[in-house]
Amino acid sequence: MAATFKFELVSPERVLMSSDAEQVVVPGVEGQFTVLPDHAPVISTLAPGVIQVTTPDAKKGIFVQSGFADVTGDSLTILAERAFIVDEVDPRQIQEELDAAQKALESADDDEARNHIGRAIEELKALHAEA
Repeated sequence: MAATFKFELVSPERVLMSSDAEQVVVPGVEGQFTVLPDHAPVISTLAPGVIQVTTPDAKKGIFVQSGFADVTGDSLTILAERAFIVDEVDPRQIQEELDAAQKALESADDDEARNHIGRAIEELKALHAEA
């Protein structure tokens, strides 16, 4: 059994992380799962939450809003719609975005807008809890 596997997390803006990993804990929509070397192939939709990456040198948390995880025996690729490295997040900025979203929710005039803003608020709350 290999000691590590290739891990890559890509957002539309950039590659957030590309490294060898010993273990990655992923927030899937059907529950959290852990990827280890030689993991069985699987594709999963991501839930908002923190991906916990353990490399030979460090541990890192990466918040994902949504996306997909593609696991093969020797790699894990995360395609995230929006992602932030937890240590780089400014809690004050997240709080400002949360306040603005809550004001927008109060003035939303249709169900579709309220649902969209409500999802954004839940994601911001989850990110704020990790920051």
